Amino acid sequence: MSAVSYLESIVVGALQGVSELFPVSSLGHSVLLPALVGGSWGRDLSIGKDSPYLAVLVAMHVATAIALILFFRRDWVRIVAGLWTSVRDREVRTADQRLAWLLILATIPVGIAGLLLESLLRDVLGKPVPSAIFLALNGGVLYAAEKFSRKPKTGLAREEETIDFSAEETMVMRAVTVDEATDLRLSKLSVKEAVLIGSAQILALLPGISRSGITMVAGLRRGLDHEDAARFAWLLATPVILAAGALKMPSLFTPENKPSLGPALAGSVVAFLASYISVRFLTKYFETRTLTPFAIYCAVAGIGSLIFFAVSGAA
Repeated sequence: MSAVSYLESIVVGALQGVSELFPVSSLGHSVLLPALVGGSWGRDLSIGKDSPYLAVLVAMHVATAIALILFFRRDWVRIVAGLWTSVRDREVRTADQRLAWLLILATIPVGIAGLLLESLLRDVLGKPVPSAIFLALNGGVLYAAEKFSRKPKTGLAREEETIDFSAEETMVMRAVTVDEATDLRLSKLSVKEAVLIGSAQILALLPGISRSGITMVAGLRRGLDHEDAARFAWLLATPVILAAGALKMPSLFTPENKPSLGPALAGSVVAFLASYISVRFLTKYFETRTLTPFAIYCAVAGIGSLIFFAVSGAA
């Protein structure tokens, strides 16, 4: 079994950090990159049950989750405090308390599906050709979402009419920070809406389907704007990634994976930096722009990969 090299890990770490948060599927890219490069990369970076590459990818995902926690640290402080006071007082009264429970409930479906289906889907579909097909489909889904999702209101109309705020809450909206105002809007989702949006992450078990992208699509379909849909997608992704990491990280420290520990650390540092820069960029991007460029990229990359595999016979 080949160990992952430092160069391979650093390149994959940068790719993971970007593609996990951009709606273009980190798992799909992690499968396609070694197949497209070939050679030692194709041997070293193969996804399998006991593959060191899979263990290294888990470490990089955890690094991405840490970057998200750091970036949204003020949100998570409020959310965790809200959960604590809700449990302590046995009530759900404030926006932070409600958002905390919505995140928990919305995470349950993908948690169950991940435990039951992830290994099966990875072993059966974690190959270049299925990944390329699903990446192209991911592009189609993103494009369709832009064309057919109901458009949310913006500005003051978004604050006072799109969601049914009380007069007191509307006054609070004008006084709090942008982040707190966004979380207040998200807390107004119904339990059904939150669970439906969170359940969309199940589709991201398919290599090539983006976790952030498909969750954003579900949010757009429920009437969120791009900014709020992206924020909810990243908040939802954080506990899922951390939980998966907690279950799988021990495999990185087995004797057979010892040669990959150094590269895993280097790649994780790069993934952390790439993730933090990506989320900073995307939070600004989605204030005014859409998923369409990412839809085009996924379609071109997926179809292009299929053509490459057909011509070269690489897959």
